[in-house]
Amino acid sequence: MEARGYCRQCGGDHFLPQGRALAACSGLMERLERHRHLTILHPSSAPDPSLGTDYLFGEARGKMFGALVGTGLRGRAVTLYAFSGQYNGHWMVPGWVGPVFSMAEFDRVNRPAEKAIKQVGARIDRNSKVDRLCADLKNERKQLSRQLMQKIFDLYRFCNFRGETAPLIDIYSKPGLPPTGTGDCCAPKLLHHAASNHIRPEGMVEFYWGRENASRTRSHGRFYSPCTSKCHPILGFLLCGIAS
Repeated sequence: MEARGYCRQCGGDHFLPQGRALAACSGLMERLERHRHLTILHPSSAPDPSLGTDYLFGEARGKMFGALVGTGLRGRAVTLYAFSGQYNGHWMVPGWVGPVFSMAEFDRVNRPAEKAIKQVGARIDRNSKVDRLCADLKNERKQLSRQLMQKIFDLYRFCNFRGETAPLIDIYSKPGLPPTGTGDCCAPKLLHHAASNHIRPEGMVEFYWGRENASRTRSHGRFYSPCTSKCHPILGFLLCGIAS
């Protein structure tokens, strides 16, 4: 379950073991089971119902969670927690590590583009019986979506433990554009946050919580290594400098 990756920038393989993060994740699982809510890290007198864990056992299915343990400034022990992607529409939840990108920049890029894509979708619905026009509109929507994805990828700028910062496109080690959601998993969020805040990681672990995923590759309460399609191609850069 260790995090491992090849860094194209330095030409080295880097890894981070489980360490004390396994116990941290086990404790997090117990708290999720007992309280059934994500406010366990930042208690609230009026918790948002949309942050309950029942959401993970329905049609939405489950989600990956993770913990990173390390040492901060002046030798202070630090434990970071993250969930993959959004949680029921929330990118930010108090007490949890947030996304790599700026929410303000994401909204600036995403909102007008999403509006334009939805407008084209409405035109497709109105002209569904006109084959040529419908095909042209679908191609236009595809191009708009591709342009939006490129702009969103440009928002992801990762830090590593050598003090380097690089955009996602530059550190993704496979040919072509990264898959949608690259950089939103627990491991990259935790490592980027740690590097940005001068926290030296000593261990990291991820687990799945909720209803089994549609492809049946993730089961409730099981520990897993970072995913091969989205995480492994960027972990080398993110872990670079961790042993220095």
